[in-house]
Amino acid sequence: MEFKKDASAVTIEMLLIVHPQKRKTVQRVQTDRETEISASHHSQGKAISAVGQLEGVQLQCMQSQAARTHVTVEVHPRNTTPQLFKKFSLGKEYDVVGFHNKHQRSCEPKDVLRTGKSVCSGYARLFQQMCSVAGIQCMELSGHSKGYSYRPGQSFTGDSNHAWNAVYLDGRWHLLDSTWGSGSVGDSCNKFTFQYDEFYFLTHPALFINDHLPVNSNWQLLKPGLTRKEFESNVSYKNHFYKLGMLAAHPGTSIIQTVNGKATISIESRAPLLFTFSLQGTKEHGLMTLKKNGMKLEIYPQKTGNHKLQVFAKPYKGSEAHYNCVLEYAVECSSVDKNMCFPKDLYEPVGPSWFTERKGFLRPSHPDPIIHTNDGRCSVTFTLGKDISVLPSLHWDNTSLTEDIRSRHIMQIHRGNQIEFKIHLPHAGKFVLQLYTKKKSDPGNYTYIFSYLISCPNTEVKWPVFPKNYSNWAEGYEILEPLAGLLPANRNVQFKLKMHSIAKAFVQAENTSPLTLSKDGYWEGTCNTSGCTEVFVMVQENANHNFYSHILKYEVETQ
Repeated sequence: MEFKKDASAVTIEMLLIVHPQKRKTVQRVQTDRETEISASHHSQGKAISAVGQLEGVQLQCMQSQAARTHVTVEVHPRNTTPQLFKKFSLGKEYDVVGFHNKHQRSCEPKDVLRTGKSVCSGYARLFQQMCSVAGIQCMELSGHSKGYSYRPGQSFTGDSNHAWNAVYLDGRWHLLDSTWGSGSVGDSCNKFTFQYDEFYFLTHPALFINDHLPVNSNWQLLKPGLTRKEFESNVSYKNHFYKLGMLAAHPGTSIIQTVNGKATISIESRAPLLFTFSLQGTKEHGLMTLKKNGMKLEIYPQKTGNHKLQVFAKPYKGSEAHYNCVLEYAVECSSVDKNMCFPKDLYEPVGPSWFTERKGFLRPSHPDPIIHTNDGRCSVTFTLGKDISVLPSLHWDNTSLTEDIRSRHIMQIHRGNQIEFKIHLPHAGKFVLQLYTKKKSDPGNYTYIFSYLISCPNTEVKWPVFPKNYSNWAEGYEILEPLAGLLPANRNVQFKLKMHSIAKAFVQAENTSPLTLSKDGYWEGTCNTSGCTEVFVMVQENANHNFYSHILKYEVETQ
């Protein structure tokens, strides 16, 4: 390459870190701790210049004035185990145009420096040449990779589709991919996103082989190595799988065959993580539960054929706000289990876990994610470990009922720090109980925590809503009877309520019926529903004030 110093050059940097004893003579530059020597070699009006400084070697290679491109290589000593490459950025741009059109790209190092962009071969060749300048032995490798166009289970035939490097440092070879370390492209390979990723520098061979298969099997740096068939069949672990501390995934093959319409995936991790998934681009047809160190995902595709499954994860705490893909499978479904068609509002995670405990839901009455009921009724209880308000929400598909009516199929009861949710289902089918929370002192919105799946096969089930409660229905109040929000007409109906800190209570129908406080602490009485369509329960909180509040409302059946 031919270079000339230029003050307005654009900088492209590569940082090399080597053992202190491995100082090299680079081109015509002899470096030591106390001298600074520069030398220039001129050829046809162009030059190479290099400068050595103090603790390390700093090489400055400037291309021609017209190109205005500046490359900096730094070689620094380290006292710890040597790391060769800390940073490699080639103009921060992958040549997506050149990738699609071979006639518009060049992989020669001088062209990469001139344009500031290239495909993988250009990255690898320039990297090799920069190592040569620094006196470090480097090889350009070629082979097959599970890159942007990879599909789980695909076969790799014909010419190689990727290039990377191996460098010799501290007595052994190391693997690296400067292309993948600089950023990524989207599924259509039409846009490059710069994102420095240190994972692909000096990667352990046992991890590197997951998505890099060299043409020469010796460059796997593994004994025994992987065959091409093994490479094709192994699941594609993304780099974040290792970055987030995951240990294993089951199954370990890239293609999963469903059994009776079901496929199961599990992940083991060192620390608790949050997970989500995508099946054919949606979050439907899956049941994901969090484990103390990992997760379990059951998939029930509702169509036969091949389905793309991606699993995403992120830390429970930290600055990582978004999920990153950690696994990718192809699910081949030969039969469909229509009994496991879930409502669209079934969000993950499903069922109680370490995550729900940290959010304040302790000692759940139902530890499993699915609640089965034959009579259409169920009750879920927790001990609340935090000072939180809880908002339940019931969902099912193909309903025209409003949120207000749907919410009245759930009754929330507080007993000290224990909370109970009574659910009366309107019909048979599958339902989702979603639970949201917020701090009691927080005026903001509720945050989704987790869901239960409720299943009822009994087609005779048809429970009415619970009575409507008003804002003055206080925490700790409880209805013992009547639970149904729809009362029979022309009947005497027994009322029994548990309410604290009130002076008087009565039921307002066609006539007013007082409720009396029993020795057991319940307000009890009888009301006749003749001649009315609505019945209200009203209370007087302060005996010194002649003011009554509505707390409950019932409807009366039409005759």
